[in-house]
Amino acid sequence: MKLSERKNQILCMAIEEYIKDCAPITSGSVKDKAKLECSTATLRNELNALEAMGYLKQLHTSGGRIPTAQGYRYYVENLLSNASASNGELEEVKKLISSRTTSLTEIVSGIAKIVSHATSYPTVVMMNGIENLILDEFKIIPMLSERMMVLIGTKSGYISQEMAIKASPGECQDASNYLTKNFKGESIGFMIDNIDQLEVGMKSEIKAFQNVVNSLVDGLKKLNNTRLIDVHRQGSGKLLENNDIDKAKKVLDVLDDEEKLADIMQMQGQEEIQVDVSDDGSVVKAPICISGNKLASIGVLGPQRMDYAGIASALKVVIDSLKDLKGE
Repeated sequence: MKLSERKNQILCMAIEEYIKDCAPITSGSVKDKAKLECSTATLRNELNALEAMGYLKQLHTSGGRIPTAQGYRYYVENLLSNASASNGELEEVKKLISSRTTSLTEIVSGIAKIVSHATSYPTVVMMNGIENLILDEFKIIPMLSERMMVLIGTKSGYISQEMAIKASPGECQDASNYLTKNFKGESIGFMIDNIDQLEVGMKSEIKAFQNVVNSLVDGLKKLNNTRLIDVHRQGSGKLLENNDIDKAKKVLDVLDDEEKLADIMQMQGQEEIQVDVSDDGSVVKAPICISGNKLASIGVLGPQRMDYAGIASALKVVIDSLKDLKGE
């Protein structure tokens, strides 16, 4: 619902003050802090209207008001439309992302750690776009005890897998060359979808290392179907500061529930930054897209009353950094 300029100003200011002080909103407090040319009676009417519209609620008949989930949602959506990244904060993220010799899981986990540190709230990252990664090279290295290490180089970092299969150094090298030659520049999803058809026409070439290729593809399929969730809890203690203890505990419980986290971290629509606000808490989340391909989702979890402006700025840093990454 579109609010008038005055209602918008009153609501956003009231929520910001409540986030800062945890004090119920009254017409008197709004009058003291908002530079509006109107009487206390007019402000009271505006607060009554905002309550009737569902943005505020009264805890007691004669007491002040506090924001509702709908009020927080309006505030955050209004805030996010103007979110901007700090140039000073971009460097650490850019340095991490630009390292092509770094494990992809380390890159994504590092991003989550930076955001958690910047916001002082628990941060969750869920990798769910492995199939979009663009392949660069394969290195298959034989190890002891009939095992091998596979390094899958992509434009965005490498993925490592250890496989229990026996193969000679020559077979490992041939399999590496074969996969690199046929799939360099293609996505992992393309490789998974087309490997069987390619093998039909090249049986003689891959016969000697068929087991290596099959095991690798099976491993990629499993990885692609697995939700890799990484939780950084540096800000967990802040949940208990000046907040409802029961609601804080609900957020902490969610951090231990992988199924709930997976549902919460799903992105809807095309917005860069999204917010879900409920009576139990909030999550501000954004997609992690590298080289134009979605790799993961990152979200900051907390109570309704949290620093949305700081969180939006931190996520904007990640988004703007990734936009500058060309993946070359």
